[in-house]
Amino acid sequence: MLSFFTDHPLICALALILLDMLLWRLLSAISSYWKLLVRVLIFALFSVVLFNEGLNPLQTAPWPDNVPLHLAATGLQIGWWLFAARTLTVLIGALMMQRVGHTGRLLQDLLGAVIFLIAVIAALAYVLDLPVKGVLATSGAVAIIVGLALQSTLSDVFSGIVLNTTKPYQLDDWISIDGMEGRVIDIDWRATRLQTAQGSMAVIPNSLAAKAKIINFSRPSDIFGIAVSVQVSPHARPQTVIEALERAMQGCRQLLAKPAPSVALKSASSSGVEYEISAFVSAMLHKREARNALFDLAFRHLQASGVSLLSSAENQAPEGFSRPRALLESSSIFSTLRPDEKDTFSQNMQLVTLRAGETILAAGDVSDYLFIIESGVVSVTLSRDGSPLEAGRMGPGEVIGEAGILSDASLPADFSAKTFCSLYRIEKAYLKPCLDARHDISEAIHALLDYRLHSAQALSQEVPKVLAKKGFLQWLRRRP
Repeated sequence: MLSFFTDHPLICALALILLDMLLWRLLSAISSYWKLLVRVLIFALFSVVLFNEGLNPLQTAPWPDNVPLHLAATGLQIGWWLFAARTLTVLIGALMMQRVGHTGRLLQDLLGAVIFLIAVIAALAYVLDLPVKGVLATSGAVAIIVGLALQSTLSDVFSGIVLNTTKPYQLDDWISIDGMEGRVIDIDWRATRLQTAQGSMAVIPNSLAAKAKIINFSRPSDIFGIAVSVQVSPHARPQTVIEALERAMQGCRQLLAKPAPSVALKSASSSGVEYEISAFVSAMLHKREARNALFDLAFRHLQASGVSLLSSAENQAPEGFSRPRALLESSSIFSTLRPDEKDTFSQNMQLVTLRAGETILAAGDVSDYLFIIESGVVSVTLSRDGSPLEAGRMGPGEVIGEAGILSDASLPADFSAKTFCSLYRIEKAYLKPCLDARHDISEAIHALLDYRLHSAQALSQEVPKVLAKKGFLQWLRRRP
């Protein structure tokens, strides 16, 4: 078998080309470095076989009198130039992948096209001994005709080169191109592909993207801006609205402290006043959650401050209610009480005010009161691994101390005022008989207690420590 290939080097050269194509397919799941090494080795063997047989790719093929051998030699010499171009392209691609990653794929394709064009011209000049000047002149005329026919496509190609060079966005960036928002999943010769928030794919031609207004939400990579607008009654004092919205911002844990969130009066008219909350989050996936939380907190804190939202004026409590009576009216737990029962409850509620930093209920303490937050932000802190952990923040309408009321138990959390807070408290001696009589309210408070106990248990569990992998080099470094 070996002697057969030795006696027939042309067949051996052809076999090496087929072997390269086969191994390139079979090694697709293996590391690219091995694929590159195999290709370089096969190309080196192919070159040795050709030069050893006298088939110099820089000269015309031998054996002009033997037409079959001459054609076979010519084909192998042309194949050498194409094989060299492909190997060089793969090698440059591997080096570029290490330096610029997938964002340089378009430039890699362009270099590959230039290398193959040079290889084809060299094969025409050296192997086929054709006049290159005439070929280039003819190809130039053909290129002009093709360029006019593919003018829009070429515009996309060169715009893609500009986009990859200037890099206004990269793969996996969240961007907006002329109002079309999505995550960049591919940038090729013709277009940029975005995966929208609805899961669909938007294809934007590169020529359009190069001229459009581009907003990159992923730059810088650690902050993402959000904006929430609310409209309130024009009769509300601006300072009251701004203070309520600032408390709403402090109640949203997803917002970054730096850059600090802010509130601004955006527009005012006789029909309403619009305020805008501007803030930042640490990840794109937190934007929707933070916006929803801000809307809810803004509604609750504005309502606690007596400010009417234009879109919810019909939901405001009737005028003439006292502050504790209005609080019961908006509470989800006590919403099933009859009006006369709410009146009785409100007469047994006492106002408590706390400054920022004061403790409402310490961890392990059994409360004799049920607190209902009227205004302000309450911070809930747990202990995990011996360190304090802020588990959540509470706002108007939420209750504290239900564990002591229901089962003379305590929660493993500290409840403290993060801002100036106003709370109403109901004594256990008064509330306990009411809960025994109204099972719907008792069940609602029981469900709230179970949820908080489960959340506290999940958050306070110790985080498993990740052990560093110990290798041979680390062992050597630790040796004396």
